[in-house]
Amino acid sequence: MAEDDLCVARVPIFHGLSRPEQLRVAGAARSVSFQKGEVVSDPGDPASSLLVMHSGQLKVSRTSSDGQEQILRTVTAGDVVGERAFLTGRPPLDTVVALDDSQMCVFHPARFSALLRDYPDISQRMLRTLSDRLASVERLLSAITSEDVGVRVAAYLLDLVTATTSRTGRATVLLPMAKHEVAAYLGTTPETLSRRLAALSASGVIELRGRRGLSVLDLRALEDAARR
Repeated sequence: MAEDDLCVARVPIFHGLSRPEQLRVAGAARSVSFQKGEVVSDPGDPASSLLVMHSGQLKVSRTSSDGQEQILRTVTAGDVVGERAFLTGRPPLDTVVALDDSQMCVFHPARFSALLRDYPDISQRMLRTLSDRLASVERLLSAITSEDVGVRVAAYLLDLVTATTSRTGRATVLLPMAKHEVAAYLGTTPETLSRRLAALSASGVIELRGRRGLSVLDLRALEDAARR
């Protein structure tokens, strides 16, 4: 991986480090690639490595006792996977699969623990990241348990805002999965999901762009829709 394109430079928990420090952190990792559809990790895997995404996209899911898959989240460039297993030393509970060809930096637990001792600010940023993710999960859980599918869809889109909101309230969103997978995640059907997206578009809250892209035209209205 080129020095001018370090995966650690994209990750919020490493943003407080200087360039030489980021280079040292990157030197403690190994670069790993997975093709679309490959399993990155399974429940019970003995390794508790920390994965830092450089490019591509992963799906984190869990299988219920009756064999139904529940998608927990998607992971893109700059995200981190495996914090729970790393922090607790316990085997992972989730299945991680590459949705696209993906490249990531993998940190062995012992080497990353040494980095935390040298750079304690990483620990604080990691806790902040986990706290933000918990808040996101709580918001989505509240929405998903709502009987109103429109609320679920709006809350889901809020968590997918990927660009900095401009003064006009516009932001760019890309659905990380096919619509039938998003529908399954939200506990609805693809047809209902399409109708709710169309309704948001008709009301001027979003603008649909192709099969998986959309623009949020009115972020405040989308927030209101997620709280109804």
